[in-house]
Amino acid sequence: MSKKKIVVGVVPTEAGRRAVEWAAERAAATHTPLELFRIIGGAVGVVGEAALVTEIEAAAAEHLAAEADSIRYHGVPVTTRVDHGNPVTKLVEASKDAGLLVIGSDYRPGGKGPARGLHGIRISAGAHCPVVVVPDSEHGERAGVVVGVDGSELSEKAIAFAAAEADRIGEPLIAVTAWQPMEVPRSPGLQPASYVDALRQLAEEAQAISLAGLAQTYPDLQVDRHVDEGAAADVLSAYAVTARMTVLGSHGRGAVRRFLLGSVSEQMLYRLRGLTAIVR
Repeated sequence: MSKKKIVVGVVPTEAGRRAVEWAAERAAATHTPLELFRIIGGAVGVVGEAALVTEIEAAAAEHLAAEADSIRYHGVPVTTRVDHGNPVTKLVEASKDAGLLVIGSDYRPGGKGPARGLHGIRISAGAHCPVVVVPDSEHGERAGVVVGVDGSELSEKAIAFAAAEADRIGEPLIAVTAWQPMEVPRSPGLQPASYVDALRQLAEEAQAISLAGLAQTYPDLQVDRHVDEGAAADVLSAYAVTARMTVLGSHGRGAVRRFLLGSVSEQMLYRLRGLTAIVR
């Protein structure tokens, strides 16, 4: 059985260029076909628009051809496709036939950059396959694949994805579990020691259960375990800053949840400390 293709949502930005290159490297390493997909948005059907759309589509096709030529050296089958419509809807549809969807994000919180990155959050929430979000730049040396571990079924899927990726690129798997005691309104930070110890122990046990069996599947994989007190997004962000990749689980695709990621995954994409994968 042939592997499902990797689909890249291509945009003419630095983040888009980095997304194409990352996807090509992974496609080559996993012997997976690659599709470069460009969506033209903004058409509303007014008089005189058709000729403009045709011109834009031709330019987009030329851009994709140039991108495809730039990654031919990876030796993977590359196809290109141009469509027009809502980028979020089109990429979510494309994910139905993909094994992995890769998108770039140059979003900056606090009004410091374009709102394009918000699309990435909606795409990651609605996609039918894992989504990798590639930032426009990464600074400093990076090592390890971070995965958020909370004992849930979604976490199990994230662990499986992260372990396979860490093993493939020869990096340690950094398993991170966050725990946080309830605050006492009248005496914040003054919880009983026995309660705090019990929470920490529960988190450690849940993590141990979640990671059981990894050594059998990946005997050469180094697994670094961390159980830290704090809000999950804050704890994970601290590790993501120096990681090669951060992997998180997300909600399923029920009728109500289709465009909901969950607070931790959404906060991580808003911050985007580095290459981030959302797995469901």
